[in-house]
Amino acid sequence: MDPRPARVPVRPRAPFTSLTPLFSCKAQGITVFDLAVFGSLFLTLFVIMDPPGITPIFLALTSGRPAKVQRRMAWQAVCVAFGVIAVFGICGQQILDYLHVSVPALMIAGGLLLLLIALDLLTGKTDEPQQTKDVNVALVPLGMPLLAGPGAIVSVILAVQKADGFSGQLSVWSAIIAMHVVLWITMRYSLVIIRVIKDGGVVLVTRLAGMMLSAIAVQQIINGVLQVVHNA
Repeated sequence: MDPRPARVPVRPRAPFTSLTPLFSCKAQGITVFDLAVFGSLFLTLFVIMDPPGITPIFLALTSGRPAKVQRRMAWQAVCVAFGVIAVFGICGQQILDYLHVSVPALMIAGGLLLLLIALDLLTGKTDEPQQTKDVNVALVPLGMPLLAGPGAIVSVILAVQKADGFSGQLSVWSAIIAMHVVLWITMRYSLVIIRVIKDGGVVLVTRLAGMMLSAIAVQQIINGVLQVVHNA
């Protein structure tokens, strides 16, 4: 008889094959947060709303005002944009259906409005005090349609419709909130640029912003017309 104690069989460990994604946890097989949905919508909104590109337009439209007022207008513009996108995210498709308005029509209308604003920037009409200092540009055109434009609205409507369950909705709305935080930070700290470029630089930025905005407006109109032709 063998005096050595019997060995207890050891069950081999399962190979470690994957890592749980960051900010993604599971409880009873239900994903709490979907990084893929969050990243996809955030990148889409970043390209459409374009925080770096909105900086010269923001500086042009708010030039001549005290820094405190400009900071407040940056906050107001972000709040207006978030409010508009939130409303359309919740019941956007119902609003468009009730008004019998198609998505291409919304894109064309927004493009025309942006084009009128761009022409004012290019011709220097926004340099007149009665046209800038007495009008809250944080509402129109900054909040809408520059930030909460047709492209962003349509993207949010589609993302909300495609989101599955609580995890999808949480990821979608987290991406929307994160995008508006980025917008506020960009406009809030773009005021430092004014101290460097002075008044002459603001005029140059205004003309550049008008040219960029006109190109954005024309492209938006073209996209709307192409969709009308494609759907015909």
